[in-house]
Amino acid sequence: MKSTVLLIDDDPVDIKPVQALLESWDIDVIAVRSGQEGIDHLKSLPVDAVVSDVRMPGMSGEEVVQAIGKAHPGLPVVLITGHGDVKSAVNAMKLGAFDYVIKPPDSDEFRLTLERALEHSLLWRENQFLRAELGAGGMYGERLIGQSPKMLAVFDLINRVAKTDSIVLITGETGTGKELVAQTIHYRSSRANRPLIAMNCASINQNLIESELFGHEKGSFTGAHAVRRGRFEDSDGGTLFLDEIGETSLDFQAKLLRVLQEGEFERLGGNKKIRVDTRVLVSTNRDLHERVESGMFREDLYYRLSVIPIHLPALRERHGDIVLLANYFTAMYIKRYNCPAKIISKSGLEYLESQEWKGNVRELQHTVERAVVLSRNKELTIDDFKVPAAIEQAAETSPTLESFLDRETRRYLVEILDKTNWRKGKAADLLGVDRATLYRLLKKYSVERNEH
Repeated sequence: MKSTVLLIDDDPVDIKPVQALLESWDIDVIAVRSGQEGIDHLKSLPVDAVVSDVRMPGMSGEEVVQAIGKAHPGLPVVLITGHGDVKSAVNAMKLGAFDYVIKPPDSDEFRLTLERALEHSLLWRENQFLRAELGAGGMYGERLIGQSPKMLAVFDLINRVAKTDSIVLITGETGTGKELVAQTIHYRSSRANRPLIAMNCASINQNLIESELFGHEKGSFTGAHAVRRGRFEDSDGGTLFLDEIGETSLDFQAKLLRVLQEGEFERLGGNKKIRVDTRVLVSTNRDLHERVESGMFREDLYYRLSVIPIHLPALRERHGDIVLLANYFTAMYIKRYNCPAKIISKSGLEYLESQEWKGNVRELQHTVERAVVLSRNKELTIDDFKVPAAIEQAAETSPTLESFLDRETRRYLVEILDKTNWRKGKAADLLGVDRATLYRLLKKYSVERNEH
């Protein structure tokens, strides 16, 4: 991935050769003419390093270092200074600047300094990511898992955008973990202690989606018996996650675009402008560019939403993560359901690696959950993960593999309870779990005695 550097210098004569030099090293450059403009830029878009002049009107290089150190710890600032300003540059280093070079910068020295700064930036972000992972649930909390190059690139993007307020467009096939990315961004942001409100745009009737998002006034439509706040107001100060944005109507898209541009809206049936401080994250399993081409999605909204895109690879594109994920889910569900210790056999892991996983990580997760809950063996084998051919054919008529596996798990629980005449202690023994875990399973799968 190319690095991005924010270049701050008020002198157009000085800034152009430095920008050209950076770009010759295959670095993306964002050039601004004042310290305050640079600080404002960092509020919305992340960069890997900052290069700043020392002597500037308004905000000096030293003040830039202090402001960035306070708002963006870990972001390195390299100063460019004239011979007469070396003392100021040294003082700035005491305040947290990464290093400085003398004007006009020697190409080799400057490049070495900047490479060290970019390496420092990357190591700091990786360290923050690991710390956040441990704080977000450690080994047994549901979190993003992966060590493949594509997933490491996703982790890096998450770290870089989490501290900003930019809109993020999360794309990927069903089951790749788009909602988990949104949660991770929120809980690593400065809004972590404020609400994260999610809305699945595909599951809400398009006639009601405007009311759900913006709220409505009493009497604004039949059934509106009282004033109701919408999801935007509920997420004030926090994050609003709009899942499956590609399924919305053109009319709704126009209204959403207006809110994103103007930062205010009106409740349905109202005329009072409401302003909220809400960060918006969106996701889709659709190709929005194709939908724009076919007239199903507004082009202006597409460009407004795709400021920072994060694409989640399909599981088949990160094949090396399958064993890591399978072992992680096994440990997670053993702890969650208080099951006896289990491991996946070598042949079991090879079987999981050989599958297509059209439902991606979600399909793998439910397959492992089912094996952990239902297997009586200490070692999970191919048979624990396989679905019999006859049942596999029946699954093809199910809306999703997830709903099919849920139905089969529920059926198996009822079968065991029937066998024990619904004596839950005996059923728990046969399943190899304790009573508390059995009760959690019965509740999760809505199993009642009168349904067998």
